[in-house]
Amino acid sequence: MPAVVNGIVIFSAKRFILSEEEAAERNADCMLVLGAYASGNWLSPMLQDRVEQGIALYRLGAAPKLLMSGDHGREDYDEVNAMKAYALAAGVPDEDVFMDHAGFSTYESAYRAKAVFQARTVIIVTQKYHLYRAVYVARRLGLDAYGVASDPRPYANQLQREIREVAARTKDFFYAIFRPKPTYLGEVIPVFGDGRQTNDK
Repeated sequence: MPAVVNGIVIFSAKRFILSEEEAAERNADCMLVLGAYASGNWLSPMLQDRVEQGIALYRLGAAPKLLMSGDHGREDYDEVNAMKAYALAAGVPDEDVFMDHAGFSTYESAYRAKAVFQARTVIIVTQKYHLYRAVYVARRLGLDAYGVASDPRPYANQLQREIREVAARTKDFFYAIFRPKPTYLGEVIPVFGDGRQTNDK
C-alpha cells in the first residue's frame, strides 16, 4: 500500500512543480512557505532556504503576499515569527507577510491557507522531497496549488527524511480523503489584506 500511495502522490503532483520563471506567470494569491525548525530568530538551513526561495518568488512578482505557515503552538517555540523576521530583514514590507501560527503540519497548513486565509491559488515553497505531498494535499483540498522547490544545497540526515516521507505521504493521502479539521480554525483572515493583522508581537 505505501508504495502505491507514494506513486500516486508523486505522479499526481509532479506536473505542478514549476521553475521560478513558470511560477512567476501564475498570478498566485500568495507563496505558502512551509515551516521547519527554528530557534529564536535562527532558521535551520532547510527553513532558511525555504524562506529565501519565497522571497525570491515575491521579488519576481509570482504573488503579492507571503504566507509563513508553521508551528507556534507554544510560547517558547515559534517558527513563523522567525520566518517573518528574516523576510522583513530582507526588505519585504511588513504588510506583505502573513503568519499562520497554527500550521502544525503540511495538511493543516494547506487546509488553513484555504479556510482561514481564503487563498485560491498558491505557490508552495519547500524542499522537493516534501513538495510532492504538499502540492498533492493542497490540490485535493481544493486549492489551485503549484510548487517551487528550495534545494540549493544538500542537507544532513536527508535519507532519514526521505524514509519518513513515505509514511507521511500515506497518512496525508488519507487525510485528503477524509478531511479532518485542523487543530485550530479561528477567524477568517483574507490573505488579500494587510499581513500585520497576524502580528502577535
